[in-house]
Amino acid sequence: MARAKKKVVKRTIKSDVQERNRYLFWSIIIPFFIILLYGIWHYRSALFYYTQTIFDSSSTAVEKERNKYDARNVFLMTIHSNKIFGIDVSQYQSVIKWEDVSLINDRFVIDYVFVRATMGESKKDIRFKENWEGVRSINKIRGAYHYFRPNENSIKQAENFIKTVRLRPGDLPPVLDIEEHPKRQSMDSLKMGLKRWLNLVEKHYKVRPILYSGDKYYSDFLEKEFSDYPLWIANYNFWVEEPKGHWDFWQFSEKGSVKGILGYVDLNIYQRTMEDLEALCVPYN
Repeated sequence: MARAKKKVVKRTIKSDVQERNRYLFWSIIIPFFIILLYGIWHYRSALFYYTQTIFDSSSTAVEKERNKYDARNVFLMTIHSNKIFGIDVSQYQSVIKWEDVSLINDRFVIDYVFVRATMGESKKDIRFKENWEGVRSINKIRGAYHYFRPNENSIKQAENFIKTVRLRPGDLPPVLDIEEHPKRQSMDSLKMGLKRWLNLVEKHYKVRPILYSGDKYYSDFLEKEFSDYPLWIANYNFWVEEPKGHWDFWQFSEKGSVKGILGYVDLNIYQRTMEDLEALCVPYN
């Protein structure tokens, strides 16, 4: 009788363990597949683009590497297809065939182009003139930017930009690009220099400049004093899919593909409408 009871108890314990294991199995597997299916659906445009190219036997290793970046870019532009896309260029893109520049990944229209003009007190981008006229030749909205060097005189830097760049009605406002940390001055002193540049340039062109910086750099050092300027932020974080409220322009990739440009190019999203973008430009008086 005692042995029979022990067998019943063992079967009961075994049954309880099996039931618990089944519960644990399904409680893990079902959520896993739900998350997996959601991920496949959410990233469907990127996955489709990537799988379409990665298994192409005619693609080289370099092309397949590039396709990884293209897949993310296509995904982001697909979910923001109601926004306005653009690129920014400098001498690092070498000679650009502007007559071919029209689409990102052969599907997303380029509506504006930022061109690097000057750097520091006296340096000029060696391809500024040809790129500046190149953008005009394809009838895209254009803007010019200055790369700010923290350890050089801010007034001379503003004068360098003003002497180099002639803006016309319909062009985007001047852009101040600040990325470097100062080495021979305090951050407060740097901010004063940035203000001097912005004030001199605004006085000359009669339009409020745009401020460009990395997202963390801006949040850590500039947001408090410069929040009233139009903001162009660089953030390439894979998990960032939406521009924050304080961004006007978002440089979401430094590895974009555009016909007419041999290497990579930076990609940007303007998060408002074309009418808003045109209203931001130098006015027709």
